[in-house]
Amino acid sequence: MTLIDIIVIAFYLIGIMVIGLLVVRKKSMNTDGYFLAERSLKWPVIGAALFASNISTIHLVGLAASGFSDGLVWGNFEWMAIIILIILSLIFAPFYYKNKIATLPEFMEIRYNATARTCLAILGLLGALFMHIGVSLYAGAVVFEQFFGVNVYVSIFVISLITAIYTVVGGLKSVVITESIQTVILVGGSIILTIYGFMALPEHGIHSLEALKSAVKPEQLNIIPSASNSSGLTWSSILLGYPVLGIWYWCADQTIVQRVLAAKTLRDAKIGPLFAAAIKILTVFIFVLPGVLGYVLFKDIITNPNNTFPVLVNELLPTGLKGLMAAALLAALMSTIAAALNSAGTLVSIDIVKRNRPNTTDKQQVFIGRVTAVVVMIIAISWSPLIAKFNSIFEAISVLLAVISPPITAVFVWGVFWKRGNSQGALATFIGGLLLGLIAFLFDFPAFGNVKIITDVWGISFMMQAWWLFVCSSIIYIVTSLLTPEPDYKKIKKCTMSAPLDFLKNDEGETRNLPLILSGLLILILILLYSFFS
Repeated sequence: MTLIDIIVIAFYLIGIMVIGLLVVRKKSMNTDGYFLAERSLKWPVIGAALFASNISTIHLVGLAASGFSDGLVWGNFEWMAIIILIILSLIFAPFYYKNKIATLPEFMEIRYNATARTCLAILGLLGALFMHIGVSLYAGAVVFEQFFGVNVYVSIFVISLITAIYTVVGGLKSVVITESIQTVILVGGSIILTIYGFMALPEHGIHSLEALKSAVKPEQLNIIPSASNSSGLTWSSILLGYPVLGIWYWCADQTIVQRVLAAKTLRDAKIGPLFAAAIKILTVFIFVLPGVLGYVLFKDIITNPNNTFPVLVNELLPTGLKGLMAAALLAALMSTIAAALNSAGTLVSIDIVKRNRPNTTDKQQVFIGRVTAVVVMIIAISWSPLIAKFNSIFEAISVLLAVISPPITAVFVWGVFWKRGNSQGALATFIGGLLLGLIAFLFDFPAFGNVKIITDVWGISFMMQAWWLFVCSSIIYIVTSLLTPEPDYKKIKKCTMSAPLDFLKNDEGETRNLPLILSGLLILILILLYSFFS
C-alpha cells in the first residue's frame, strides 16, 4: 500500500464517521427515531442497507477463496438468498408491517406469548454478539493484517471504535445511511476488480470464452453441483439445508429485518427486500468469479486459497484503487457490525427493559440502547480472537448457524402457516431445538482428537445437519401444540395465513401486485442464469 492508498482509506474512515454523525445532528432522539429511523425508510435505502448488512469481509475474502478452490458452485449461497428475500417480501414483511412491531420478539409475543418474546430476544442478542460482530471482527482483522501488517488486536480496536461512535450516537438512521454509501463502495470496488481481472486475461493467452473454459478446472464455471464436484455441496443440502439457515437469517433475525420494520409504507417494506435480491444477482459475478479468474491468472502465486482476494488486489489494481478496495473491505465489515450493534441495543431496550419496566421513558430507552451497544462491542472485542480456535472462519459460522437457526425457523414458519401452533409448542421448540443443536455441536466439535463424528464419520454436512435439526424442531412444535390447548384464533388472526396462498393476493387498495410481478421477474432471471451456467 502506497501513501495515496492509505490516504484513500483514511478519507473513507473519517468521511463515513462524519456522515453518520451529521445525519442526526441537532435531533433529539426518541425510541422510534433511534431504533426505527422514525419509520421513514424508503425501499432503495432498505434494499441497500439489507445488502450491506449481509455482506461482510468474510464474503469478499471467503467467496473469492471458494471460487479459486471450487468455482461458481458456491454462488448458490448468494442466488438462493434471492428466493428467501422474495419470501421475506411477500410473506413475512406484510405481517411485520401491519402489526406495527418494533422488534421481531414483539411479533413473537403477539403470535404466542411474552415467554416466546424473551426467548427470541435472548437468541437474537447471542446471534448479534457471537456471529455478526465477533466473527466479522476477527475476519476483518486477519485480512487487514495480510494487507497492512497491522496487529490483529489493533485492527479490531480501531474498526470497533469508529463503527461504535456513529452507531451509538446516531442509531438506525446513521446506520442505514452509511450502509447505503457502503453498498455503492462495495459493489463499485468489486466490479472494478472483476473488470481488471478480465483485462489481464489476454496477457495469459486467453482471448475467448472457450479459452477461459479450457484454462479453469473441470466444472469451475458450473453453478449446479454434480456428484463429482470437490466442494462437498449437493443439491439436497442446497435445497433443504439452505432455506433453514436463510429463513432465520433473512426473515427472523433482528439484525437484518430491522430495516424492513422501519419502512415508511407497506410497499417500501415489500419492495426493499426485492431490491436487495436484485443486487444479490451481481454477487456471483463480482465476488465468486474473481476467485475463478485468480486461479487462471495466479495459480502459481496463490498457495493458500484464502489469499486469493489480497493477491488479486495487489497484482491487478493500480495505486489508489488498492486503497478503494481496502475501503470496500472496511465498508463490508463496518456495515455488518453497525447493524448488529443497533439490533442488540434495540432488543435489550425494547424487549427486555421496556417490557419488564413499562414506565421506562423514551430518553431512558435510548440511553439503555446506547449503553448496550457499547457493552456488546466490548464483549465482542474480547471474544472475537477465540475464532482462531476453529479450523477456519467459515467453519465457525457454519457451526453457529447450524445451532441457532433450526428452532427459530421452525417457530416462525409454522407460526405463520399453521394456526393450530401455540405458545407451548413454540417454547418447547426453542428449548428442545436449541438443546439438540448444542448436542450436535458437541458431537461435531473435536475437543478430544481430530474427528468430527457427524461431519466426518456419519458424512452429514452442516447444511444437512441444519435440515434434520429443523425436522426435529418441527416435530417438537407440532406434537406439543396438538397435545396442548388451541390458541385464541381471534388474537393471532393478524399473524397467520388464512390460506397458504394468501400472499399472492393484492393488498388493500392495490390495483396490481407490483412486488409479486418483480418477484416473478427475479425468478425468471434466476432460471435463465442457472440454465446458462449449468
